[in-house]
Amino acid sequence: MDIVVITTIIASLFLVIGVSEPLAARLRLPYTVILALVGILIGVGALFFLRTDLTDVLNPVAEAILGLPIKSNVFLYVFLPTLLFQATLGMNLRRMIDDWVPILTLAVVAVVVATLSVGYALASVSALPLMACLLVGAIVSTTDPSAVVSIFRSISAPRRLSRIIEGESLLNDAAAIALFGLFMGFVMLGIPDPTLSDAFMQFPLLIIGGALIGWLAARCAVWVMAAFARYELAQISISVALPYLAYIVAEQSVGASGVIAVVVAGLTLNLTGPGRLSPQSWANLREVWELLAHWAGALIFILAALLIPRLLEEVRLGDLFLLVVVILAAIAARVVILFGLLPLLTILRISPPVERQYRVAILWGGLRGAVTLALALAVTESARVPGELQRVVGILATGFTLFTLMVQGTTLRTVIRRLGLDRLSPIEDALSRQVVAVALQTVREDVARTSENYDLTHDIVRAEAKHFGERLDTAVKLAEDADDILERDRVTLGLIALAAFERDMILERVRERTISARMAEQVIQNADRLIEAARTGGRTGYQRAARRSVAYGKTFRTAVLLNSRLGISFPLARMTADRFEQLLSQRLILKDMGTFIEGRIRRIYGRRLADLLQEMLTRRIEMVETALEGLRLQYPGYAEELERRFIRRTVLRIEEREYNTMRDDGLIGAEVHTTLMQDLTTRRAAIEDRPLLDLALQRVELIRQFPLFVGLDEAAVKRLCRAFKTQYANAGDLLITKDSAAKQVYFIASGAVELESAGQSWRLGRGEMFGQMAILIKKKIRVEARAIAPSTFLVLDEHRFRRLLSRSAKLRSAVRASAEKRGIDLEGLRADQSHSP
Repeated sequence: MDIVVITTIIASLFLVIGVSEPLAARLRLPYTVILALVGILIGVGALFFLRTDLTDVLNPVAEAILGLPIKSNVFLYVFLPTLLFQATLGMNLRRMIDDWVPILTLAVVAVVVATLSVGYALASVSALPLMACLLVGAIVSTTDPSAVVSIFRSISAPRRLSRIIEGESLLNDAAAIALFGLFMGFVMLGIPDPTLSDAFMQFPLLIIGGALIGWLAARCAVWVMAAFARYELAQISISVALPYLAYIVAEQSVGASGVIAVVVAGLTLNLTGPGRLSPQSWANLREVWELLAHWAGALIFILAALLIPRLLEEVRLGDLFLLVVVILAAIAARVVILFGLLPLLTILRISPPVERQYRVAILWGGLRGAVTLALALAVTESARVPGELQRVVGILATGFTLFTLMVQGTTLRTVIRRLGLDRLSPIEDALSRQVVAVALQTVREDVARTSENYDLTHDIVRAEAKHFGERLDTAVKLAEDADDILERDRVTLGLIALAAFERDMILERVRERTISARMAEQVIQNADRLIEAARTGGRTGYQRAARRSVAYGKTFRTAVLLNSRLGISFPLARMTADRFEQLLSQRLILKDMGTFIEGRIRRIYGRRLADLLQEMLTRRIEMVETALEGLRLQYPGYAEELERRFIRRTVLRIEEREYNTMRDDGLIGAEVHTTLMQDLTTRRAAIEDRPLLDLALQRVELIRQFPLFVGLDEAAVKRLCRAFKTQYANAGDLLITKDSAAKQVYFIASGAVELESAGQSWRLGRGEMFGQMAILIKKKIRVEARAIAPSTFLVLDEHRFRRLLSRSAKLRSAVRASAEKRGIDLEGLRADQSHSP
């Protein structure tokens, strides 16, 4: 085909893409439905003009359209990696990790249930081999959530629900395509009815091999991209090459799943990229991929739709019956997942509750699209698949796709409206009024500054200020006079506003590079959790999320176990350093939030709510300060190094701003500015390397800070260092339970503990110990010990404690004093046991 003709057709398709998006918005239809309709019309029109006797003028154009080299490999090797890779980059991956159980369960189980449901239903009513029926099931089990997700976003559905749907769809496609490759292999080999065990035995190899290829490829790409820190275009070019190379190597060289390789490569880059690339480079890279995915997604829909008229040319009456069976089986499988499995996951507390209306919307919004058509096309092109089987698979997959697009897609908004999901709840309506009031207040302040700076006419300024003030007063009154809002909902609205302002401040600090790129994602995720927790759980949810942001998580505890049991200290050192930096960043943000409460919240909601939020903010600051102080005591000097690093970053930010101002004012030329910025970039890269945290050295310093161990020589300190185990506890964690056997003694390195016995309680702080009495009097513990702040303990077992007690007179004296304070007679503690350690 002539290159001019191909270029003209491709340019025309881009013109169609540009027109289709506003047309879809105007008609209030999913964008993919419009693209599919346009593609079908183009394909039908080309066939009509090529075969009609009315005119031959358009025959060359029709032949060019029908002669486009649209093969399944084009979809699978060009468009599919682009769509999958961008989807992984666009994910809020750290938040999705919170919901990995429901996402994986829904994705994998949904694919298997849909494949088996469609496969066995089809096999029971047709003469097709079982493997061929399961192949059809795998083809139609992929879902395109773009329509339902876009509608959910427009109606302010819970973000967590949208994330679960997006994550399920991505892994759903990966699992379905992997199953497709598995069953396609059996069909091409001509094996009539192999057992399911034969098929599924190969599935783990496809997954593991693809995941390994994707991870290795992404790690190499990130390493090269980080080495090219000053060349942003080179970094973007490497990212473009990554998914295609991962896909080709996995499919052609290893025989694994290319789809899994692309997904894992994207997930790896998503996790590691923000910490290795500058914020601007990462943002530009994601923008480029969003554009590529937009084009790829639109082209794949149009080109696949062009094939629909040809795929349906040989349809027969009996095929329609089989199509009805496929539709009913696929919908039934989806019903089982949404109304059976999802509520079960909610009962087991591993998935958020999903209201019935949302589940119905998800059911009806499970559209199929280009991926389904591409897989069907791969079957029709294979010379190793029997001709009749090619025809049936093509017709069933195409017909099912058309049903979801033309029936479900065109009626989805009607279903949403009938379910009442397009109407704001009272609290959402109040939130929208609050947003308007806050925004107008910001506008008033900015306009006032602008009027002063430009010395505008006083009468005009006064007249416009009066007009705007009336509008502002109306907006504030509407925000205040929400009579249908309960007091707890007002608190919720205030907390949502406070958390949203916190997120805005974090983004501003990230742009200014006051917060390092390494910690930007984590700090932003904490802010997102606060917003969602306030929205769903109100005051209790907000406080729970705030405590979680300073607590020791499961991964941190795992790192502690690796360090204490296996001597692997790197994960713990890195996570401790991350915790330091996160707490410092959090304190920086929280200190500046009081002005927002006093200014915006007080003016909209009044003094009572503002005082309540100020009290909650004060408690958060105290929690962060307590956790940070505990780390300072545990790792002396390291926090100061991080604070110096923060000051240096601030200096560089101010220096950069001054250079830009001088360039804009014409005081320095472009060449001088470029030289200065290169020097600044070099210095900024140097301070981005965080100082190392030596856990062994820090533990020695920590032991020396205990009053009980002051004066010990170097050899004794090293012995103690080897003997002690480190244990971390969050506020509320139970350390010792009543009537348990005495096994170890706790020395408080940081934090605080509350002991309770016989209705009495007392608190212990840094440098004190507990648990020793039960060991010495050889009785069951009658005390309950609970951490009341994020705490760190040095722990000795009974044998090591007794040996240390026999060597340290100072420790015996402390134990004796503690016993006398509680009225306990320690006969076993003799003064003559003292000798040097």
